[in-house]
Amino acid sequence: MSGLQATGREAGAARAPNALRVATYNIHKGFSPFNRRMMVRDLRNQMHTLSADVVFLQEVHGRHDRHAARFEHWPAAPQYEFLADSVWSDFAYGRNAVYDHGDHGNAILSRYPISKWGNIDVSAYFFESRGLLHCEIAVPGWTHPLHCVNVHLGLLARGRRWQLRELTGHIRTLVPEGAPLVIAGDFNDWRKEASDGMSTELGMVEVFEATRGHPARSFPTRMPMFRLDRIYVRGFEVRHAHVHHGQAWARLSDHAPLSATLILG
Repeated sequence: MSGLQATGREAGAARAPNALRVATYNIHKGFSPFNRRMMVRDLRNQMHTLSADVVFLQEVHGRHDRHAARFEHWPAAPQYEFLADSVWSDFAYGRNAVYDHGDHGNAILSRYPISKWGNIDVSAYFFESRGLLHCEIAVPGWTHPLHCVNVHLGLLARGRRWQLRELTGHIRTLVPEGAPLVIAGDFNDWRKEASDGMSTELGMVEVFEATRGHPARSFPTRMPMFRLDRIYVRGFEVRHAHVHHGQAWARLSDHAPLSATLILG
């Protein structure tokens, strides 16, 4: 597939036939709200409770030399590898923002083999580095590979509209219509404009809109008001969707994670 790279890591975890559990989480670079505490180790433990087969992470550090020098327990491995732990045997990282002392971007963690992956630059402005991380995942027993796209869209509406057009073109070019597809992440969609395009242009449904009639409130995590994080799917029945609130999550990041149980159609 043009634009995607191959990887040969193995994965293996038991699952129900045709069932998939996914989660999306903006981890705020491993720091608590307002950056008061480094939380990446607590974050790893709490992420295990999601019981997800595939996890879409935003604001993930690949490297940060200053934090490594400042914090005694800063992981030696990149955050995405540290968080994958022994639960998600495959992972891919899309480096979006690069600076002298490190980088950050999006990551996908998977229990199943990631056969191909690629990161597409969709930075609309010089002050916002954004990307689309696209993985093909070989789920045992499935006829077609699972396509997963992790997004973190920009803060300005005009830039987001352009990014959504780029996303639509990318999906139309690289994802066969019959292939199962999940697009998840932090859409920063303050005006709730994304769903119409995702539905009409790509035939996708947002999991909370399917189960509750509207996207979940996920930001800020201590008093959620804004529906910024989304999980869009195609080729699945949405069995369950859940936003993870509560003190255990509120101390870890400024976003609440979302999860969904899907049944392959």
